Amino acid sequence: MALRVIFMGTPEFSAATLRALARAGHDIAAVYCQPPRPAGRRGLELTRSPVHLAAEELGIEVRTPRSLKGKDEQAAFRALDADVAVVVAYGLLLPKEILEGTRLGAYNGHASLLPRWRGAAPIQRAIMAGDAETGMMVMKMDEGLDTGPVAMTERVAISPDMTAGELHDTLMETGAALMVRALDALERGELRLSPQDEDGATYARKISKEESRIDWSAPADEVHNRIRGLSPFPGAWCEMAAGGRAERVKLLRSTLADGSGRPGEILDDALAVACGEGAVRLTEVQRAGGRAMGAREFLRGAKLGKGDFLS
Repeated sequence: MALRVIFMGTPEFSAATLRALARAGHDIAAVYCQPPRPAGRRGLELTRSPVHLAAEELGIEVRTPRSLKGKDEQAAFRALDADVAVVVAYGLLLPKEILEGTRLGAYNGHASLLPRWRGAAPIQRAIMAGDAETGMMVMKMDEGLDTGPVAMTERVAISPDMTAGELHDTLMETGAALMVRALDALERGELRLSPQDEDGATYARKISKEESRIDWSAPADEVHNRIRGLSPFPGAWCEMAAGGRAERVKLLRSTLADGSGRPGEILDDALAVACGEGAVRLTEVQRAGGRAMGAREFLRGAKLGKGDFLS
């Protein structure tokens, strides 16, 4: 017997779980997501979110309130008479009335090993901190920020050169399958909850613009982790005299390299760059307005070489 579900999410990361729950045969009463946002070069076109589009493809009612604090919105939520709410990267705070607005409560799919990396950017923060593993967790939501008891966990290794984009895609599929398993257990009355251990709790704050610029005086492992942790979005960057004039170049992939020199110094003809300690080799970059390309292709069109400096 399937559960009657209210799904709440917005980006593609969430859409994978919505599709998985629909395939599993659950009755999706309605989908809540962020309202369409301005997009396009001039910002004049309203673009529906990936979850919005997925719900329409599945023939599910879509609701896009700007807030859930109003009594009318809360009454409309309760009127769906759902068994459970499933929340994955929705983007709005859920008041107590929403958390308690279904028979079994609200369950969240979160992309970290809680209590590590509570908050908005757990995937990027895990890589930027050099974590060797992360995972997906299903937890029952309370009024705190990712503080509710945990129901299920699936661990995922972070390889040394893995980017945030690659980890995102892995966790997206892992999380979708995990939520299906969790709802199956919930339906059978077999889902067990364990309180989080507050020791080791960390907060994954949003990525700021200031963090995107690479500081070559930092140790090589920190530079490498920042590059891959911000790839593909928003993208770490530095300035270099590519084509004879200084321009901002996005750094998408790197690996640790041998060598040393003054911070920002190019050490060879394959784009190894000295850091405060050690060096990194840039393996994929992107010039403004251009496409991503490998380091060797980039160097063929850029007037850069050994002894030049990046800033």
